[in-house]
Amino acid sequence: MKGLVKSRVLEKLRAGEYVYSMKFNFESSRVIEVAGLTGFDCAWVCQEHIATDSNLMERQILAAKSTGIDLMVRVPRGSYSELVKPLELDAAGIMVPHVMSAEDARNIAWQTKFYPVGRRAVDGGNADGQFCLLPFPEYIKFVNENRFVLVQIEDIEAMDEIEEICSVPGIDIIFFGPGDFSQSVGKPGDLNCSEVVAARKKVAECALKHGKFAGTVGSIQNVNELHDLGYQFVNLGADVVSFGQYCINIQEKLQFLPKYFNKIFASEQAIPDAKHRGITPALTRLVNEPDAKMEKAKNKKSPQEARY
Repeated sequence: MKGLVKSRVLEKLRAGEYVYSMKFNFESSRVIEVAGLTGFDCAWVCQEHIATDSNLMERQILAAKSTGIDLMVRVPRGSYSELVKPLELDAAGIMVPHVMSAEDARNIAWQTKFYPVGRRAVDGGNADGQFCLLPFPEYIKFVNENRFVLVQIEDIEAMDEIEEICSVPGIDIIFFGPGDFSQSVGKPGDLNCSEVVAARKKVAECALKHGKFAGTVGSIQNVNELHDLGYQFVNLGADVVSFGQYCINIQEKLQFLPKYFNKIFASEQAIPDAKHRGITPALTRLVNEPDAKMEKAKNKKSPQEARY
């Protein structure tokens, strides 16, 4: 039927391709459009840590559709309704945080997938069912096949049942979260400690073994390493990190302005024709010297970059 949009994430994963997302904390639909226009496959928005309401989420979903990318919503842990509301607004997928056990994963699949996989309650009068314009059987089939459920493995406790979690029907993507996992092993923020490294490897192995797709967070510096482990879905960055770094870069360059201008003005006073001989080279140094220093640091990864 006209207007049905398949998940770009699922289409690419099923074709054996890599998928890249970016996480968005800023409550805006415009940043979602920017992600789509610049080539990302998925925009990750959050209700677990951010007070994103349904009206904003609806605009974000429409913005994603307008640029051909998926919108994935990390839902808060709570009632059944918290799981299905983003799906009824026609988000391409949901991310469920802190899945601790196979029973937890089975309950999530039961509540978010339609028959025969689960028993998600049927409405059909929302965007995902094209406001009752989509025939009932077609609606059930399309959503089950083209909307994804992703569960996050973020705690050491979940590793006791990782095989069983990865074998649950109806769970599409197993996503390793190193930030919270590092805290659960008593080493908060150490994303390369031995426990995190071992869990990162184990999660990918189990996901692939049971026919699931593996996802995690990463950076440009380690994305190839993650692919080698079996991770097809990688989140690369967050808007708050990128914007914060942009502000820092500007402030670092601003530190040069008083020093250089003072030198320029002192030279102009001491040498009458300095404005004809020295000003332009000085201004060139003003622009280029901070850039040279920034060039050395551009490959340094922000400590926050891979946290999400």
